Amino acid sequence: MVMAGGGSSALCAPMKATSEGVWQGDSPLRFSLPLIILQVCLVLVLTRGLAFALRPLRQPRVIAEIIGGILLGPSALGRSKVFLNNVFPAESLTVLDTLANIGLLFFLFLVGLELDPASLRRTGRRAFAIAVAGISLPFAFGVGSSLALRAAIDPSAPRGPLVVFMGVALSITAFPVLARILAELKLLTTDLGRMAMSAAAVNDITAWILLALAIALSGSGSPFVSIYVLLSGIGFVVAATFLVRPALVYMARRSPAGEPIKESFVCTTVAIVLAAGFATDAIGIHALFGAFVIGVLIPKDEGAYAGALTEKMEDLVSSLFLPLYFVSSGLKTNVATISGAKSWGFLALVITTACAGKIGGTVAASLLMRVPPREALALGLLMNTKGLVELIVLNIGRDRKVLNEEAFAILVLMALTTTFMTTPAVTAVYRPARRGGGASAYKHRTVERRDAEDSELRVLACFHASRGIPTLINLVEASRGTRRSKLTMYAMHLVELSERSSAISMVQRARRNGLPFSSSSRRSGGGGEVVVAFEAFRRLSAVTVRPMTAISDLGTIHEDIVASALHKRAALLVLPFHKMLCHDGTMEPVDRAFHQVNVRVLGSAPCSVAVLVDRVLGGAAQVAAPEVSYAVLVLFFGGPDDREALAYAARMGEHPGIELTVARFAAAAAGPNAGEDEEALERYVTRALKSGDGSVKYEEVAAAERGEVTAAIKALGRGKNLVVAGRSAPVTAPLVEKSDCPEMGPVGSYLATPEFSTTASVLVVQRYNPRSDPAACSRPSGDDDPEEAVVPFPSSSRAAPESESESQHSR
Repeated sequence: MVMAGGGSSALCAPMKATSEGVWQGDSPLRFSLPLIILQVCLVLVLTRGLAFALRPLRQPRVIAEIIGGILLGPSALGRSKVFLNNVFPAESLTVLDTLANIGLLFFLFLVGLELDPASLRRTGRRAFAIAVAGISLPFAFGVGSSLALRAAIDPSAPRGPLVVFMGVALSITAFPVLARILAELKLLTTDLGRMAMSAAAVNDITAWILLALAIALSGSGSPFVSIYVLLSGIGFVVAATFLVRPALVYMARRSPAGEPIKESFVCTTVAIVLAAGFATDAIGIHALFGAFVIGVLIPKDEGAYAGALTEKMEDLVSSLFLPLYFVSSGLKTNVATISGAKSWGFLALVITTACAGKIGGTVAASLLMRVPPREALALGLLMNTKGLVELIVLNIGRDRKVLNEEAFAILVLMALTTTFMTTPAVTAVYRPARRGGGASAYKHRTVERRDAEDSELRVLACFHASRGIPTLINLVEASRGTRRSKLTMYAMHLVELSERSSAISMVQRARRNGLPFSSSSRRSGGGGEVVVAFEAFRRLSAVTVRPMTAISDLGTIHEDIVASALHKRAALLVLPFHKMLCHDGTMEPVDRAFHQVNVRVLGSAPCSVAVLVDRVLGGAAQVAAPEVSYAVLVLFFGGPDDREALAYAARMGEHPGIELTVARFAAAAAGPNAGEDEEALERYVTRALKSGDGSVKYEEVAAAERGEVTAAIKALGRGKNLVVAGRSAPVTAPLVEKSDCPEMGPVGSYLATPEFSTTASVLVVQRYNPRSDPAACSRPSGDDDPEEAVVPFPSSSRAAPESESESQHSR
């Protein structure tokens, strides 16, 4: 033992950093480096496992991390002294707390990066009033609760600091956690979500000011010391604004969008954050306050500086260091200290007080601002979200001896309960109107149109990554046709929503109607290379291509795809196959969750759907229109899906650089759809042959058995760039005995295998079926053109007004 302070208190002997190994007789659990590695691995496995288990309940990851911290502490696993003394011994906690606080310091810097002071100045009257009421009433309730807590549980607690800490703890809204919940519920881009985020931003700034006040008051010195701390804190903010911000602006202006940020800028920023943390810690506020202020001061609209810093830091901080803080907090939380009717009754009182103050104040202010009652209640529930900032407040209060162990445990459980109830409560009380609204009444839902062959064709094409852009552009060029009216293509980038704040901030810049947002500019967040590629293609061709970005959880991203197809009145929805082409010709899954996305869209699509198996159509680069030279094959077995596939391929056949071959398998000629099949062949093939169009060829195949059919398809596919087939082709038996993609149909599942080809891309088409679309039942009748009734255009030109509208929404 090492004695400190003249022997008044004993400290544990410090641990050495590294061991010489078990063969030298050293136990890794007695050295700080291997022990912290074990602790980190244990924390990551437990918290990620809990997050996966809570996914069906749509809970944010912070819930899993709080629960994981509590489980590792003395409330659960820590009850075993063997576990606690070996995995989390007392002498290792200093290292753990230091790492956790470093991670927390940079996380608060990232939180400051999310807050834009300019947007706070633009906060509407509604959001500001809601924020004020959402802070004032729970703060007042917190004052009353603090007096009751002091009298019943901790009479020795200092009255003034306890009043402020309790008021702050009950009035906080966790800005990052609220953003994640709103994004999960697909409310972040709605009016309700924007109001909640604006109010939460004001709340967050106010909470940090109140927290600085609480820390200043919790000092052990005289009242004059608290005044000095507050004045020094104000001086720090002023100095940072006028001395540090110009340097931050300089670096931001020299970090243009589309170019990598300089390494020296990143190093300088990290040094500034650490120096600010040191300054505020020396003042006596807290190191976190300095990092947060620097994050707020960084310009958000100057180049790519703020976004690049977020991308470089957030994964390491959020995934590795931040969970350590929850464990550090959990090791101090002992639920067993809440014992007896008095303690549990006080827990119920605190939860009730927190909910009544936050929800009641928000709802009352919302109703006064003429927000509908249901939205006002949902807003109150959302503003009741707690999270990391709450734990920071409580930990500082515990470290400053303002809260004892029992009060600390009660308030941690209060934060956990109020956050856990947010998602199910909001889901129960608020169901926004179905996005797309009246767009479900649009008329042209298929490519094949007997009564309007010359009408505009709208296609919504999705892709996973930028490597799919050349194929998509080449497909657009091949589909534009020549003798019909124009083709309008919406290219939607599918991005998985993660816990990363950059993904959430990108969603926040989405369209106000809740749909995926149009990437009409680089600042819209859609990805510079995506915008540039499609903008260049638009200028060089006669096709209107509008890039979009959908960021959502992969379990619900199909809702965004379907809603966008409704809103854009698409006739065809092109989905990327869930596998990508490798160098050896095999297809490897991108993400198995995308497989289920395709299955769900095929089951609920409001229009025809085509699944694109991308084997690099036209090569790895965009092919200019004069250089297009593709051979397209249509496999026609008969039925509605094959007729839709033929109609789309016939449009491709109009392109002067495309040679179209239609192969009809005669075994299906006598099927139940023979009459309609013959009519489709007459319209799209026979007429072209009679007109002397040498780019269209027709073959009849007599194969009927499975082996004969596969051999014929393989022979026909040689030298072809693209093969188009219907999903539900009426073949005698599936062409593949066992397929991992049965949703592709009997023919499509074979075309997706390397056995068929490693070079020919495949398009498997499913025709829209009104009987499988629940929205079709409510479609109004008697409308001459429901499309125009859905989204009215102020002029005869459709493209320009819609593009202008999207540009306004994306801003």
